Amino acid sequence: MVFTTTSAQARQAVATSPRPNAVITWNIHAQTAVYEVARQSPSAAARSFAMAQGAVYDAVNAIAGTPYEPYLIAPHSRPGDSTPAAVATAAYRTLTWLFPAQADSLRTQYEESLAAIPDGPSERGGIAVGAATAAAMIKARHDDGASSDATWPVGTAPGQWRPTPPGVLQVGAWFATLKPFVIDPGDYRTPGPPALTGAAYARDLNEVKAFGSATSTTRTPDQTEAAIWWDDPRLVEWPIKRQLATTHRLGTLQTARMFAMVDLAAADALIACYQEKKHWHFWRPVTAIPLADTDGNPATGADPAWTPLRITAPSPEYPSGHACFTAAVTTALRVYFGRDDLSFSAHSTDSGTTRHYHSLSQAMAELNQARIWAGVHYRFATKDGHRLGTTVARDVLDRAFGMLRHR
Repeated sequence: MVFTTTSAQARQAVATSPRPNAVITWNIHAQTAVYEVARQSPSAAARSFAMAQGAVYDAVNAIAGTPYEPYLIAPHSRPGDSTPAAVATAAYRTLTWLFPAQADSLRTQYEESLAAIPDGPSERGGIAVGAATAAAMIKARHDDGASSDATWPVGTAPGQWRPTPPGVLQVGAWFATLKPFVIDPGDYRTPGPPALTGAAYARDLNEVKAFGSATSTTRTPDQTEAAIWWDDPRLVEWPIKRQLATTHRLGTLQTARMFAMVDLAAADALIACYQEKKHWHFWRPVTAIPLADTDGNPATGADPAWTPLRITAPSPEYPSGHACFTAAVTTALRVYFGRDDLSFSAHSTDSGTTRHYHSLSQAMAELNQARIWAGVHYRFATKDGHRLGTTVARDVLDRAFGMLRHR
């Protein structure tokens, strides 16, 4: 039997089909600009996403009548202003400022977004609102310390950080002096690494030595997969956030608010984390294990040929930046949804696999382990990074994005 569809039925199908969520669409465009083209590091990407999503949130919130506390501004809007136009404009203008070399491709994406919106006062109003929030964000982040010439402290004594192979690079220290988005990172401190001569240090070094080696026979295949999956520079946290918005059928305003909560909390958590990295400037396993005969600890042994499963990031070891970041992400998601038992999954190009989780705490616990299995962090660094990221995220969300009482 052949079924035919009348033009009236086709129009009805279009009218009743869910509209694309403009916030998700432009978050994907942002990922393209941030990573697929610019190949920004995870820390630099955190700043870019926070800027884009903060501007988008303020635009959507303003058109919705400002039910929530704005991040920077609540520009004047009128009933009927186009939210998709505001989202596209806020994201487009912020991303173009961040990535001027991508102006042509971003302009194409922007024009495609506007082409789907009827011309008229609604579109013009949405464009004006998005332009205002992007301008406020750009003004707030102008000269914020991004990509400064700051450097990490380098030492040669046992425990002190020095550039690591294979690149032996001195990059990324600018994030420690980056202007924060919400909180003062100087208010947060970690207890510091354990003494090199103590049992705690020996235990954690020997653990990463055994489980994190490129040739480990202790690490299981699933642990190897998890280590690679979590270490993918195309961060799995990005699609997880979009998947949760989709599966929970969040509207445009709620998606914009959730994305901004996650991304601004994560950015401030990383700034606090990088300040602590600079303060402690502790050596990485790839340095410490070959030089273990110099640490004064009889319970550790040197292995000059030891190499980690994954490439070590060009920053001091303590605390773990990935633990800080993912703890902030999971904390913000837990606050937003009011629950921990969220189911989600994501695919990693690096591992070629998709991993599934049934709670935020399950994912966070695995991330902490995965940094050890990757050979790039000690357990104490993931534990203290987890605590720091959680604390910063909670404080960010205590001060921003709350519901306003209508006057």
